[in-house]
Amino acid sequence: MSDDRPDDKAAPSLRIRIVFGEDAMLGPGKADLLERIRETGSIAAAGRAMAMSYKRAWMLVEEMNNAFRDPLVESTRGGSRGGGARLTEAGETVLTNYRKLEEILAEAGAARIGSLRSMLRDISE
Repeated sequence: MSDDRPDDKAAPSLRIRIVFGEDAMLGPGKADLLERIRETGSIAAAGRAMAMSYKRAWMLVEEMNNAFRDPLVESTRGGSRGGGARLTEAGETVLTNYRKLEEILAEAGAARIGSLRSMLRDISE
């Protein structure tokens, strides 16, 4: 039997986007950005870690802060102590709920994802 069977392919991943309306959505990119801000303490560093421009990272943070009742990210300007950013309590809650939803959906959909995966064409060549 070939080593290129569908079972040998990299595990598929489920990526979800929650659309709250025309101007508000939360998806994997924004969730990843929130995680990187939490890890680095910086919007700029988080953007760099994702190969994203500083301007784009700031724009996404502003979108999230404007979409939710409470801001998800707080930032301080530079200066003698340097600037920084951190997730607020609301930001931590949003990120936790989003990641948990990913886990729930991946578990609930595992059989269907497996079925779809088994139908994939062998593209190893």
